[in-house]
Amino acid sequence: MEFKATARRNKLLGLWAAGLMKLEGDAADAYARQVIESDFEEKGDNDVYRKVKGDLDESGAGQSEHQVRKQMDELLIVALNQIKSEI
Repeated sequence: MEFKATARRNKLLGLWAAGLMKLEGDAADAYARQVIESDFEEKGDNDVYRKVKGDLDESGAGQSEHQVRKQMDELLIVALNQIKSEI
């Protein structure tokens, strides 16, 4: 369940970041998939954080480290609640 929740959180995070970068539709979905895939680079959340933070900074939609990490924490709770409601 932890893996599933983390993958869902990463998708939600990718969609959040895509919105900040003005990506829509297929481009937003493709970006969310990239965020999910970035989690396989190393153990923990730092790979996902670096991906999203770097992309936000590069696009000019920069967010502080605190904002990105807070969003990651909040979206993990959302993801867990979604999964629990599906059971």
